[in-house]
Amino acid sequence: MVSSATMTPAPHAVSPAIRLLTPADAALYRAIRLEALATHPEAFTSTYEREQEKSLTWFEERLAASDVFGAFIAGELVGTAGFRREDGAKTAHKAVLWGMYVRPGARRSGTGRLLVDAVVAHAAKRVEQLQLVVVSENEAALRLYTAAGFVEYGRGVKALKHNGRYYDETLMALFFDDGGATQPR
Repeated sequence: MVSSATMTPAPHAVSPAIRLLTPADAALYRAIRLEALATHPEAFTSTYEREQEKSLTWFEERLAASDVFGAFIAGELVGTAGFRREDGAKTAHKAVLWGMYVRPGARRSGTGRLLVDAVVAHAAKRVEQLQLVVVSENEAALRLYTAAGFVEYGRGVKALKHNGRYYDETLMALFFDDGGATQPR
């Protein structure tokens, strides 16, 4: 039996700090966004090739116009998740959780769940429904979103195509009522 005095703490035993990113965070955001696009090209509708050519000013403008949450551990940006409200008159009651990514070293630390919870809390004050789309093969993400209360409401067959391969997407939603999240109506 090992005593607790001799155990080494987990690398990310400290809970990440979650906050909205600002244009001042553009360089950090650009780096993690490009990493996400390069390492998991099948998971995003945008591409590394498209965004790597964008200037830092483009990322500053994106952060000024968007609600993007960042997870920080010891000052390092280790994860991001975005919130975008629909802008049509008939769709303004809905929003999308987008751009979710957690760096490998921060996975399995609760960082993803904290980011999702931050977006959900943000959304609950602004919309009636929060939607997301996830590649159907991404089992870890599907477990995370299901644990956070999202339910599948549809599938996009051959929704993305990368390097000649198709990927299906799972469409998920979380519905809010006056008391918080609810199941689909």
